[in-house]
Amino acid sequence: MKANIHPKYNPAAQVICVCGNRFTTGSTQDVIHVELCANCHPFYTGQQKFVDTSSLIKKFEDRKKVATQLQSKQAHKVEAKKKAQEGPKSLREMLMGMK
Repeated sequence: MKANIHPKYNPAAQVICVCGNRFTTGSTQDVIHVELCANCHPFYTGQQKFVDTSSLIKKFEDRKKVATQLQSKQAHKVEAKKKAQEGPKSLREMLMGMK
């Protein structure tokens, strides 16, 4: 192995979470900042929490709303087309329906 090419290992590196939790671990960095840890991660807490920094959830909900509106419009068009295709009955069908 070559000497002096490996980073210095710190056995007491501090890990700081956004929720305020702190713990020590071994790392090549002295301080590590994280967004989720075992105290605030949804898998361990059982609570649903969204980390949505670029508002992807809101964009998805907006697209879903537009899609449902388009589907309802499409359903109305299909119903109107079916009604238009029914049209008037033939003379025989009208006479048979009177019996």
